[in-house]
Amino acid sequence: MNVAHEPDELPDARRGVAVGTFDGVHLGHLHVIEAARNAGLRTAVVTFDPHPRLVLGGQVELLATLQRRLELFEEARVDDVLVLRFDERLAALQASEFAERMLRGIGAEAVAAGETFRFGRGREGDLALLERLGFDVRRVPLVENVSSSRIRELVHAGETGRAAVLLGRPPEVEGIVVRGDGRGRELGFPTVNLDVPEGLLVPPDGVYAGWAEGRRAAVSIGTNPHFDGVERRVEAHLLDFDGDLYGERLVVELWSLLRDQRRFDSLEDLVAAIGDDVERTRAATRPV
Repeated sequence: MNVAHEPDELPDARRGVAVGTFDGVHLGHLHVIEAARNAGLRTAVVTFDPHPRLVLGGQVELLATLQRRLELFEEARVDDVLVLRFDERLAALQASEFAERMLRGIGAEAVAAGETFRFGRGREGDLALLERLGFDVRRVPLVENVSSSRIRELVHAGETGRAAVLLGRPPEVEGIVVRGDGRGRELGFPTVNLDVPEGLLVPPDGVYAGWAEGRRAAVSIGTNPHFDGVERRVEAHLLDFDGDLYGERLVVELWSLLRDQRRFDSLEDLVAAIGDDVERTRAATRPV
């Protein structure tokens, strides 16, 4: 898959283009990509980074990093991706200029987008404008109840299974593996500690069954109240694994919430609870 940041960085080709931010690359987004593919041309995505809402003065917790979005585009069999830096200059482009430079500029003949997609200065452009400019517009109806906002609500509520249905895969958290306190290893359950990128959505505190690095994982999110912790952390115990992942990027699937974080009456009770977490993780089922 080719990844470019300027239109002229992509080789000349006739393209069917899916355009949008695609945070999370959920089922609705995959419908848009499929509509672009159905044009019978080279399949491309035009997307934005950072999230436009952040530049325009809003707030948003991301469902996926740009790197993860690119991986998901590749899994969706996209040939080319144009990642446009969304800044004040791009936001100020007239809609028609955006269409000519960023869409026609990469050989877009067909353009697929959600039916409510807006673009250009002051969100003045819509799919009707693209039709007037001569593009073969593929309007993709919104998938009922599937949106990045709805998925965020479900993840915030700890409803990882319901979020997975809308995503088409379990919700994830990712980060670079960094050194922690080493307490997990002392207890007999070594963990990898993630430095999670700023702005990425992290589910509520608790212990989750999940998956990472090709194996099941019991994932702890929170401040570790038993040891009076204050820093919120994401730690994963990879079952039957004893390797060194320091410095590596790790994507962790979160399948189901096992229990809340809590203080235990004794260290022995904590160890017993972790052992139970591990056994329940072994028995857990991936939600989709």
